[in-house]
Amino acid sequence: MKNQTNNQIKTPWYDFYEGVKAHLEYPDVSVYQLLESSALSHPEYISYNYYGRQKTYQEFLNQIDQCAKAFRQLGVKYQDKVSICMPNTPEAIISFYALNKIGAIANMIHPLSAESEIKYYLNKAKSNYVVTIDIAFNKINHIMQETKLEKCILVSAKNSMPVYLKIGYQLTKGRKIHLEKSEKTLKWKEFIQLGQKYKGEITEKFSGKEVAAILYSGGTTGYPKGIQLTNLNFNALAMQSYEACKCLKEKDTVLAIMPVFHGFGLGICIHTVQYFGGTSILLPQFSAQTFHKLLKKYRPNIIAGVPTLYEALLKNKKLDGFDLSFLKCVISGGDSLSVSLKKKVDTFLKEHGADIQIREGYGLTECVTGSCLTPLNYYREGSIGIPYPDTYYKIVKPNTEEEIPYNEEGEILISGPSVMKGYLEDEEETRLTLRKHKDGLVWMYTGDLGYMDEDGFVYFKQRLKRLIVSSGYCLYPQYIENVIDSHPKVLMSCVIGIPHPYKMQVAKAFIVLKNGVAPEEKIKEEIKKHCEKNLAKYSLPYEYEFRAELPKTLVGKVAYLKLEEEEKRKHGER
Repeated sequence: MKNQTNNQIKTPWYDFYEGVKAHLEYPDVSVYQLLESSALSHPEYISYNYYGRQKTYQEFLNQIDQCAKAFRQLGVKYQDKVSICMPNTPEAIISFYALNKIGAIANMIHPLSAESEIKYYLNKAKSNYVVTIDIAFNKINHIMQETKLEKCILVSAKNSMPVYLKIGYQLTKGRKIHLEKSEKTLKWKEFIQLGQKYKGEITEKFSGKEVAAILYSGGTTGYPKGIQLTNLNFNALAMQSYEACKCLKEKDTVLAIMPVFHGFGLGICIHTVQYFGGTSILLPQFSAQTFHKLLKKYRPNIIAGVPTLYEALLKNKKLDGFDLSFLKCVISGGDSLSVSLKKKVDTFLKEHGADIQIREGYGLTECVTGSCLTPLNYYREGSIGIPYPDTYYKIVKPNTEEEIPYNEEGEILISGPSVMKGYLEDEEETRLTLRKHKDGLVWMYTGDLGYMDEDGFVYFKQRLKRLIVSSGYCLYPQYIENVIDSHPKVLMSCVIGIPHPYKMQVAKAFIVLKNGVAPEEKIKEEIKKHCEKNLAKYSLPYEYEFRAELPKTLVGKVAYLKLEEEEKRKHGER
């Protein structure tokens, strides 16, 4: 039987959700307009919470209005690209929505990026203005002359903090920041005051098909690609996520750990939350060591994060005996959640009074973030769930249009209203990624391997680019990791390919053990035997190495590329 898109599946995905709509109507409006519509229906609800300082939806709209006027007075025009180089602070989300209100495009940059990377992002978008946190300013100042920047709007992390925290911040982290001088600097307060001089119109007619923001791919090969995401992409994501989640209510609080320069953070933790009338708890910096404090202080209803966040949850002994019954939804995305880690997190949640299970989502920045989610209170082992409303999945032979039967592995393709417009100034990559098929739909080639069962449940297996080819055999690191992670003494692992004189490549496993388990040789032998029992001989790791922790990317994913670089240096490769 040929695989079919999910509107043709015998047992539709929505049969697993009582009352969930199979199709949604998406208004032809801007990101700001969707927020405004939500805010006007509950102006007194709390929109965001920053270190205990809260703003209602009406106050948030007022802040956006003032910021939009300031951008206009500064000279920002319709479809100009303005960079936001910020962590999760009020100024970051105020700027994002203010730019959208005037029809400008937000170019999102990670503030911890290197100077050369920031220069690349600024020049890629041809930004004349940037809103930046103080810790990133000196890097921007060093490359200012090599960009088109006219003004740098400077924000201090303490700006929006309560008074008592401002003092504490200045006495600790704040005093370590020494800003260089620049004539192009404009402090946030001065910038907002500019808006008082502006008397013209500040709202542009901004349609759903127009680009709202540029986010960047992880840059696994070459330079990161600028991903152009439209108003419809963000709005569809918010509406679909709310519908698919089926447990979100007005006034629910969401721990916004994922950063605003990431699709997961901006699309889910901010825009989706603002759409349904919840509260985004803004966290500019996350530390695994203080995760327990966040949970105890804010008692959030929803947590959304990458698997490493839940690794930290399991490691934290300061939550022993703490009641987590306030949690109603826990979502993992951004990276693959192993079956083993899911079981461990589910057990942890139940032991702490939360009558829920962790739900896994799947997606790419090219469709903002999630486009597939495991149903509420239902799970099929190894599955990443079922597609969102109006989102179709198709499995094909890699890099072709040829669909393959159910339960057979191939490349995952996605079509739907959250799929990007294309890559910024990169027609060739756009053409390779977005392709119109004979069914009339534009399909996005994900570069991921997986399969679909007869009921439309999708299973992610492997990034195509992570394949290890050893003596002609294809090894799948994700599969090997799942086996290793299922060992009772293992917390998590990462498998990469390393050079071999005649096999070309072999697998090497980097392993993090559970708390209290010593990295002894006898444990390594246990894991080896466990692998020998559960893996084909040709796919067994040749080397095992214990680590206290695994390197992470800037957004918290396991940085397997860093491990690969380490091994290349070790083997004398360039």
